[in-house]
Amino acid sequence: MTEAILALPGLDVPRETFERLEHFARLLVDENARQNLVSQSTLPDLWQRHIADAAQLLAFAPGRGSWLDIGSGAGLPGMVIAILTGAPMLLVEPRRLRAEFLQRTVEALQLSHNVKVERAKVELVRHPPVDVITARAVASIDRLFCIAAHLSHKGTIWVLPKGRSAKSELDEARRTWQGEFRLEPSRTDPNALILIASRVRRRSAARGVA
Repeated sequence: MTEAILALPGLDVPRETFERLEHFARLLVDENARQNLVSQSTLPDLWQRHIADAAQLLAFAPGRGSWLDIGSGAGLPGMVIAILTGAPMLLVEPRRLRAEFLQRTVEALQLSHNVKVERAKVELVRHPPVDVITARAVASIDRLFCIAAHLSHKGTIWVLPKGRSAKSELDEARRTWQGEFRLEPSRTDPNALILIASRVRRRSAARGVA
């Protein structure tokens, strides 16, 4: 239901932006018939499960600048955030078919002014540090820090939607990484949490560990 995104607190979606989100949703559904971007069972609840789920992340990085979405796949959450904000967005996706879908979507939605698609593993990406890093269903928290820390700076905020394993993943990551961490409840899934991390850096004793 499209009402799901309109119900998110503090989110005011202009008509033109909303129409672009609807266009994106149609493109995603059409492409899902050709490649498995999202679970088929979630399509009837696409707006709640995927689009509103992505949009809620904006509440944790208000007014921030450039974004990186790791393993963007279906464009979630990166494409949704780019549509809603117009912010510079780098979508990193190593799989060819998914990267090609993302590029076609950028062109169809006329987002080439702010969205770039890079087909690569994020650890191989060379790009100026970004202000916000996100990733959905890609890897553990520790692994995400390992593969993308080179794309962050001291002020970068990590906004990482996670499932029930969020606390145990964070406990594991703390063994190697330090910073300011908090877990926030998802507004769209009662079983999910969102990790908000800042000032992330490797612990001194762990420096040089791959």
